[in-house]
Amino acid sequence: MSRGWLLHAAVLGLVLLILAPFLWLLQMSLKTQADIFAFPPRLAFVPTLEHYRTIWDTAFRRSFANSAIVAVLSTALAMMLGVPGAYALSRARFGAAGTLGLWILVSRMAPPIAFTIPYFLAYRHLGLLDTRAGLVIVYLTFNLSLVVWLMRSFFDATPRSLEEAAWIDGAGLGQAFIRIVLPLSAPGLAACAILCFLYAWNDFFFALILTRTEAMTAPVAVVNFMNYEGWEWGKIAAGGTLVMLPVLVFSFVVRKFLVRGLTAGALRG
Repeated sequence: MSRGWLLHAAVLGLVLLILAPFLWLLQMSLKTQADIFAFPPRLAFVPTLEHYRTIWDTAFRRSFANSAIVAVLSTALAMMLGVPGAYALSRARFGAAGTLGLWILVSRMAPPIAFTIPYFLAYRHLGLLDTRAGLVIVYLTFNLSLVVWLMRSFFDATPRSLEEAAWIDGAGLGQAFIRIVLPLSAPGLAACAILCFLYAWNDFFFALILTRTEAMTAPVAVVNFMNYEGWEWGKIAAGGTLVMLPVLVFSFVVRKFLVRGLTAGALRG
């Protein structure tokens, strides 16, 4: 009995330790400026939504919409292009298919800073600086390789005999892919979509370098509350909470699909 109690206490302590920064950010976003700078910190206070109302009436609202649009579009394009590509690579008959798959993954393994200058120079000549389309292309570049690499393992684990049976029954290659292979790979599709969305939503580096005002995303907009006049901690906390909250809710809702997808892709046969 005592052993079980200790185990539960350890788990609870670990959860609180992990959630402490998020809870501290949340409570700071609900404090007045005076309560934020009070020492010792006040754990009992009257919550206020003043900081949320203030930032939502600024350019932050547009930046939040930019993040949502760019994340959804880049994820959808990565899935539309990467899933068929992964299937083709999985069913390829040539010997260099494994090497080709590894080279596809290289673009995801390289540090983002290695691509910054080429992207910036190319975008300057193409007129894609400070545009949503430019960000979608960047995120698509990185997410596409991730989708191909992850989904290939799922397609490799799908028995080819099921497709062959569908072909015998008169189904075409596309019909067998849509009606047989994709439903069996649903956990992998969900995991890939989740990871692609989170990468695009949370990105700060490329959004900072390649945008100015029109296509600015929410993570970059939060930094604008740090200015020469002083750091507006209430607005920073409110902005950070708004950026973080959709990711936490989304991750909690789809956690089963994410775990199933990441573990099922490792199984063969």
